[in-house]
Amino acid sequence: MRFLEKLLKWMDVPINLLLWIGLTAGFLMMMHVAVDVTGRTVFNHPFSGTTEVVSAWYMVACAYLPLAWITRHDNHIVAGVFQQIGTKRFAYYLECAVKVFMLVYMAVFTWQTYLRAVQQTRAGEVWEAAGGFIPVWPSRWMLPVTGALMALYLIIRIARDLVRGPQN
Repeated sequence: MRFLEKLLKWMDVPINLLLWIGLTAGFLMMMHVAVDVTGRTVFNHPFSGTTEVVSAWYMVACAYLPLAWITRHDNHIVAGVFQQIGTKRFAYYLECAVKVFMLVYMAVFTWQTYLRAVQQTRAGEVWEAAGGFIPVWPSRWMLPVTGALMALYLIIRIARDLVRGPQN
């Protein structure tokens, strides 16, 4: 049991790192768009490539990198009505079943995004912008990295919950 708790504690480092990278990407996205809007309206000269960089890099980072942190803090959308209708034991088994379902989903998600990232890396995926080409293939790797981290966290969390058993 102590080993699982220690593993969960160690998982906090990469989980928090990805959260902060996602938050930084959100801040950079706001600054990038503000510079673009200011350049377009005040100087009649937009910042080229804003749409491509925002949609291929910043939005991906903002949307996916914090997923493991959300899982770590149990902030996913829940249907609490099902937990209210049963006993604490029922709620425990329901929560374990939901985590197993999430794990299966994240395993499939991670595998599929990994295959796509490999494919786009080999192709050297780029998006055309006004000033040339912007490489976007590296952003494809954010999804399988985040998915794998979330799946690993779920495996450890499920093991800990099963060892711990229902709490009274």
